[in-house]
Amino acid sequence: MSAAIRTELLKIRTTRLVLLLFGVAAGMTTLGAVLTAARAGGGGSDVPSLSTAIGLRSVTSFTGFGLQLALILGITVASGEFRHRTATDSYLDEPNRTRVLIAKALAAATAGALLGLAIAAIATGVGLAFAAGKGYEVALGAGTMARSAAGATLGAALLAAIGVGLGSLLRSQIAAIITGFLWVGAVEQIAGGISDSLAAYLPMTAASTMAGATRYGAMPPIPSGLDPLPFGAVAVLLAAMAALMATVAARTTVRQDVT
Repeated sequence: MSAAIRTELLKIRTTRLVLLLFGVAAGMTTLGAVLTAARAGGGGSDVPSLSTAIGLRSVTSFTGFGLQLALILGITVASGEFRHRTATDSYLDEPNRTRVLIAKALAAATAGALLGLAIAAIATGVGLAFAAGKGYEVALGAGTMARSAAGATLGAALLAAIGVGLGSLLRSQIAAIITGFLWVGAVEQIAGGISDSLAAYLPMTAASTMAGATRYGAMPPIPSGLDPLPFGAVAVLLAAMAALMATVAARTTVRQDVT
């Protein structure tokens, strides 16, 4: 298993699309955090001043774009084998397809964790820089910021693992990526608008709240009446979703002919 994981990590490090996703995640996080910080406390803005804990938190937890791309990263790791027709070689090297799927999920989770940590560091750095530039004292405790960073790291890791399950189920990279974006941009927003209690259990919204996001400046938007699940409960929920997706994929599409 360790050899299979190392192989998958090597594929990730040498895949240009994965590297592009890291770059886009960093760029979008920087841009979003800067724009949120720049308008915080301004007239007509719903983001409180950076002199307040909630205002500063709205910037330091601006990791939603990166979390979405962690899901896409996992999809890419799984579906890329079918797009480039390298799945056959992978299964010849390791005939146990379930083992290959597990290795992909663990490798994607590792890459997702690195992505989550990077975007958390960027958002936190932007928030603290703007607060210092305006002469404000840091209104947010170090423990709170560390918890949000840990949430972004773990959330991105588990979303990447979920993405592997989705990519393995659909096989088509384009279809899987479109499905991922539609889920985040449409399904979760519609379902969250219908029921705040349901929104807390939706994977992207749950991951965002674990990463400290609030309704101020979050992307995707967090319902104003949402009562977020505890940190541990979100971790268990996302892990269960990843396991379920992998199990379904292992029992269905992963067993099918790949030639």
